[in-house]
Amino acid sequence: MPEEDAAEQEMNASAGTENVGEESGEAKAAGETAENAAGQDSSKESGPAGQEGPGGKEEPSEGASEGKKGFFWKKDKKDPRDEKIEELTDRLKRSMAEFDNFRKRTEKEKASMYEIGARDVIEKILPIVDNFERGLAAIPEDSKETPFAEGMEKIYRQFMKTLEEMGVTPIEAVGKEFDPNFHNAVMHIEDENLGENIVAQELQKGYMYRDSVVRHSMVQVAN
Repeated sequence: MPEEDAAEQEMNASAGTENVGEESGEAKAAGETAENAAGQDSSKESGPAGQEGPGGKEEPSEGASEGKKGFFWKKDKKDPRDEKIEELTDRLKRSMAEFDNFRKRTEKEKASMYEIGARDVIEKILPIVDNFERGLAAIPEDSKETPFAEGMEKIYRQFMKTLEEMGVTPIEAVGKEFDPNFHNAVMHIEDENLGENIVAQELQKGYMYRDSVVRHSMVQVAN
């Protein structure tokens, strides 16, 4: 029938139109997908997020690296207890150094005071030693073996031994070359048997206390 054929043709036409619309929609969606993929590829190559490295791998941008560094390398604040410990440790070290300097200075002052006191005592004892020696030298030869003379001789030797243990030693003079650091020349003689500036006679014995001269030897110098 003509009317049914016309209706069927209209239905086929509308169905074809819908199919064409669906096909055009799918093509449009496929086109948009391709454009998005191309945009992503282009962003990988030269986008602001990063740059492609030599190996094809994406390298992080400066902002990303700074953000990562700032996140992982956050500066820790110093603990007040650690600061207090460091302060107390420093004060302790300073106090120990000051005490050590004080101890050394005190020991030096004590040693110096001891040296001064010892020298003063030795200087006062030396005249007694001189008189002791003069007294022993005045004993006659026939009386030197008497108990009194022998007792005086023993006391003198003990006295000199004690001085030697304290660091007091006599200065050698006779037969030595004159040295103003140890000898005090008060006389001068001409003697052909002696060389020039040789000590010929000791008038008063000199003594040293450790490394310093307590009293110079009073001597007679030849030539």
